[in-house]
Amino acid sequence: MLMRFRLPSIAAVVALLAANLAGCGTVNERLSAGMGDYVPQWAGGLPADAPPRAGTPQYDAYMKERERKRLLPAADREKEEQAQKGATGATSGSAVR
Repeated sequence: MLMRFRLPSIAAVVALLAANLAGCGTVNERLSAGMGDYVPQWAGGLPADAPPRAGTPQYDAYMKERERKRLLPAADREKEEQAQKGATGATSGSAVR
């Protein structure tokens, strides 16, 4: 008599545990896609110079700018990069002081 109730209850517990485990996989997949944006860099999050996520307006602008730079001649590209480094260096230096 005890065996009749024990087998279905064990099967129910195993099925419940399997369903919980499967549910955790989908929850973590959805959370991990967006949570990386909010984790600080020192804790393993995205670096400061990471490109924007695909599918956002910032990503489209980033890709257009990247394509524009790719089509520039190498001499013009180097001048532009040096000008940007000089501008950001002056800004960041004054912000620190």
